[in-house]
Amino acid sequence: MDSKSTSYETAINMSETESTKQKHSSSAPIIATTKAISHNQKGGWRRGVSIFDFILRLCALVTTLAAATTMGTTEETLPLFTRLFQFQASYDDLPAFSYFVVANAIASAYVVLSLPFSIVCIVRPHLVGAKLVLLILDTVMVAFTTAAAAAAAAIVYLAHNGNSTTQWVAICQQFGDFCQRVSGAVVASFIAAFIFIILVVFSAVTLRRHN
Repeated sequence: MDSKSTSYETAINMSETESTKQKHSSSAPIIATTKAISHNQKGGWRRGVSIFDFILRLCALVTTLAAATTMGTTEETLPLFTRLFQFQASYDDLPAFSYFVVANAIASAYVVLSLPFSIVCIVRPHLVGAKLVLLILDTVMVAFTTAAAAAAAAIVYLAHNGNSTTQWVAICQQFGDFCQRVSGAVVASFIAAFIFIILVVFSAVTLRRHN
C-alpha cells in the first residue's frame, strides 16, 4: 500500500509540475508581447515628436533666411536735386544690423546642417546622441538669434522714435521703406528665436522621458 500511495503522490506531483511549467510557458509570450507593445508605443510617441521637430526646423530655416536676406538687401536713398548730395541709409551703416545679418545667416546654415540629424531621429527615435547634440546647439542658437534681434530692435526703436535727450532724430519719417524692411526682419528673427526655444523644450522633454 505504501509503495502504491508513494507512486500515486509522485504522479500527482509530476502532473502539478508539468501544469505549472505549462502556465509559465504560456504566460511568457503574453509578457513579451506586452513589453513589445509598450516599446512600440513609446517609439511611436518619440517618432511623432521627431517629425514635429523636423517641421519646426523648416519653419526656423524660413524665418532666419528671410530675416537675413531682408536686412541684407535693405537700402534706401532719398531723392534730392543733385546727385552729389544725397542721403542714403543702408544696413551696413550700423554694426548692430551687420551683426544681425551674420547671426541669422549662421542660424540658417545651422538649421540646414541639423536637418539630417532630425531625419535620423525620425528613423531611429530611441537614439539619444543626436538629440543631445541638437539640444546643445539649439540652445546656442536661442542665445545667438535673441541677441541679434534685441540689438537690432533697439536701433529700430531709435529710428522710429528718436531720442530727445541725446538729440537723435527719428529717421523713419524720411526713410520709410528702410524702416519698414528692417522692422520686418527683426520680427522674423524674434519668431526664429521663439521656434528655437520650442525645439529646446521638446528635445529636453524627449530626453527626460527617455531616461
